[in-house]
Amino acid sequence: MATRAKRVGEERLIKKYPNRRLYDTQTSTYVTLSDIKGLVMANEVFKVLDAKTGEDLTRNILLQIILEEEAGGAPVFSSQMLSQIIRFYGNSMQGLMGNYLEKTMQSFVDIHNKVSDQSKGMGSTGPDAWSQLLSLQNPLMQNLMGTYMDQSKDLFVKMQEQMQGSQGLFNNFPFTPPAKSAEKE
Repeated sequence: MATRAKRVGEERLIKKYPNRRLYDTQTSTYVTLSDIKGLVMANEVFKVLDAKTGEDLTRNILLQIILEEEAGGAPVFSSQMLSQIIRFYGNSMQGLMGNYLEKTMQSFVDIHNKVSDQSKGMGSTGPDAWSQLLSLQNPLMQNLMGTYMDQSKDLFVKMQEQMQGSQGLFNNFPFTPPAKSAEKE
C-alpha cells in the first residue's frame, strides 16, 4: 500500500464516490466508516468531500458513525435528550445551543484528560485505568459532574438576568433566577 506523505497541518482528504465508497487520498485505499472512526479516535484531522460536487460531507459521515454507535447497544443519548435537541432546530436559540453543547463537551474532554493524566501518575495506564478509576470514584465523579452542571446552570441564569435587565427580550427561559431576599425598608 503506497502512502503519500502528509504535510504538517494538512487535512487528510477522504472522497466519497457516488457508489457510496469512501476513498482515502493519503493511503490511496478505500476505507469504511470503521476506518473513519479510527481517524477520529486517533485525533486525525480529516475532511470528507463528495468526489463529484466537492460538497463537504464530513458532518454527515460523523453523524452516520454516531448513528451506528448508538444502535450498537450502549447509547450515549437518551430519547428524551434527542427530542430536546430536535426541538432547538429552527428555534432562535439554535446557534446558542450548538455552541453550548460544543463547549460543554470540550469541558468534559478536558476533565477526562486531566483525570487520565493523574491516573498515569498512579501507575495504571490505558482505557482500563479510566474504567477502574471511575468504578472506584463513581460517587466522586458524579458529584464533580453534578457540581459542574450546577455551575453551568448558574452561569446561564446570570446571563439571562443580564439580558433581561438590558433588553427585556428574554423573559421565558427554562431556568428561573433564584429568589432574592426581601430588603428592609
